[in-house]
Amino acid sequence: MQHGIIAWLIIGAIAGWLAGVLVKGGGFGLFVDIIVGIVGAFIGGWLAGVLGIHIGAGMISSIITAIVGAVILLFIIRLIRRA
Repeated sequence: MQHGIIAWLIIGAIAGWLAGVLVKGGGFGLFVDIIVGIVGAFIGGWLAGVLGIHIGAGMISSIITAIVGAVILLFIIRLIRRA
């Protein structure tokens, strides 16, 4: 499913916020959470493709994929910031 720029911002905001809630330490603020969510969507989509995982099409599956990617991204960012 193709999403427009507004849909990507909404998906990014939701994914970034939820990833910030799931990863200890909270988010970085709305703007950075949106960026983390959008980058997380790319990471999650790439990782799902590499692993051969397909959870469906639509907005909900895009949000789930973005959350997984954003959680991975936040985990890596927090590891780097502690070092």
